Amino acid sequence: MVQEEYKVDLDVFEGPLDLLLYLIKKEEVDIYNIPIEKITTQYMEYLNLMRMLDLNIAGEFIVMAATLMMIKSRMLLPVEERPELEEEEGEDPRWELVRQLVEYKKFKDAAAVLQEHELRQENIFQFGAEAVVVETDNAGLPIQDISLFDLISAFKEVLKKARPEQLGEIRGEQFTVSDKIDAILSRLKTEKTVAFTKLFGEMSPRHEIVCTFLAVLELLRLRQITAAQDGPFAEITIHRLDAQPAAV
Repeated sequence: MVQEEYKVDLDVFEGPLDLLLYLIKKEEVDIYNIPIEKITTQYMEYLNLMRMLDLNIAGEFIVMAATLMMIKSRMLLPVEERPELEEEEGEDPRWELVRQLVEYKKFKDAAAVLQEHELRQENIFQFGAEAVVVETDNAGLPIQDISLFDLISAFKEVLKKARPEQLGEIRGEQFTVSDKIDAILSRLKTEKTVAFTKLFGEMSPRHEIVCTFLAVLELLRLRQITAAQDGPFAEITIHRLDAQPAAV
């Protein structure tokens, strides 16, 4: 836990079904045949990381965790020992969850199509009107296509390389989120693009890694930086957003 009183207040953007769809896509598994034990384990890992970072977690995440644990326990039982109602219907314990995921995915896909139409419409002008050209150096996917779960996934990999802290170890240097915000912005003044993993020093202590990650989330929330990917689950890169010109 970060020692200083600093809490990144993110708007809740995505929910437990988004996390499940993310894990299913990441693991390339069939949505109709979810390996419930594996997905439950990974879901709990992400939930625990979100708790560790002191992010606002909606109650729906906890409810979904309980649902996954219940499905997992039912899957471990022989068919003849499962609840009578379930046995009578002959229904897979995962089926209700699968129905929810498929229905939710339909809405998400439809929303993505509508957003694509909206973006295309923005580039359509009346005859004789001049097109507005927006110059940008940022390649890859825009931030709205990178979910919090992409960032947490990258954070999880960095955290695995954290320097082990010895019991009773006295930290020679204290790190704060504010300091890390300044450090990231300072670095982006001289470097056009920084790979997410390069923001963390090799064998950095766990406390420093957590502070750096919270600094990234805060800068994203404040729209001082943006994040991009060349493709799904690719390396995340961080860019500083150019300051808006002053009004004349």
